[in-house]
Amino acid sequence: MLKGDYEGLRKNRMICAESFKMAAIFTHTDIKEEDLLGGDEINMCVAMNQLFQRMRNEGESIGIKKVRQEEKQSTLKELLKVKLGTLSSPLEKQLTETSLEKLNELTLNIFNINSEEDVLNLMN
Repeated sequence: MLKGDYEGLRKNRMICAESFKMAAIFTHTDIKEEDLLGGDEINMCVAMNQLFQRMRNEGESIGIKKVRQEEKQSTLKELLKVKLGTLSSPLEKQLTETSLEKLNELTLNIFNINSEEDVLNLMN
């Protein structure tokens, strides 16, 4: 494309929007209409920066949700150990695989739990 002129890589490149869409299809990249601002031509550097920023934000959001879920699992397990004395390995494993919504429900019902059976009933 640049025939060995790598200095050209430092310049902003304008490409047609259709080429940008095709590149996204080939790379299995999900692009949105806001990534295509600029009409028929797109500044490739600006478009890629916007796309990478959106992907970074989505990744951070997923990471934050995962951390929250792990914290909720840990807290709930500790509360259940205090309430029930011990937790069986199968129950601990099941709590690890439980959705954040179910973990929240279990936490809200902690005062209604008196056995592992109560936990299992609330999870199902």
